[in-house]
Amino acid sequence: MKNKILLVEDDSNLGMLLREFLSVKGFEVTQALNGEEGFNHFKANKFDLCLIDVMMPRMDGFSLAKKIRMIDKQTPFLFVTAKSLLDDKIEGFKIGADDYVTKPFSMEELIMRMNAIMKRTKNVQHEDDRNEFKIGDYSFDYNKRVLYHGSNEQRLTQKECDLLRLLCINKNKILERSEALIRIWKDESYFTGRSMDVYITKLRNYLKLDKSIEIINVHGSGFKLISK
Repeated sequence: MKNKILLVEDDSNLGMLLREFLSVKGFEVTQALNGEEGFNHFKANKFDLCLIDVMMPRMDGFSLAKKIRMIDKQTPFLFVTAKSLLDDKIEGFKIGADDYVTKPFSMEELIMRMNAIMKRTKNVQHEDDRNEFKIGDYSFDYNKRVLYHGSNEQRLTQKECDLLRLLCINKNKILERSEALIRIWKDESYFTGRSMDVYITKLRNYLKLDKSIEIINVHGSGFKLISK
């Protein structure tokens, strides 16, 4: 079954090129030339991913994304824009964007980003409501923000909880660094990356009483929580 893509792009030439390229790559593409038209298509159909330009007439991309999120919390979307300002990227991630590409961009890179988003969201959607986990000899209660080991209780900060929960959901699999940064910090900058490294070190320290547990760095990818 083909993945269905909603493409909202006011540049008709770029829109045509994107539609044809994505169709050749096996996607089923519905194209809209402005935000209002895009929203009408979204209400009438089910899509696997939305590609949304930011600067558009009759409803800009941010406004469209906000309206989509009011009626749908799951469908991933990716902003395509000529704007590269950090504030605009942060605004996009706050709305709920899964990624952000700046024109001009490589078509092949766009495909890779789209496939990564759809794979990630489909893999975790059924697990998103899990809040209690068993990690070796530990138990972790996300809602209470507590990590238990026997009679010992370790209170966690909210970011420690959010990061440990993502690691648990992806236990024995790679948690992509970019996914963790965007979901928790809403930013992929160098400084937030260093901050996440500090939190990883803290979590390793909290889990050190069970020698069978490891949080390993996967070079060029992210982290992996290894546990029985």
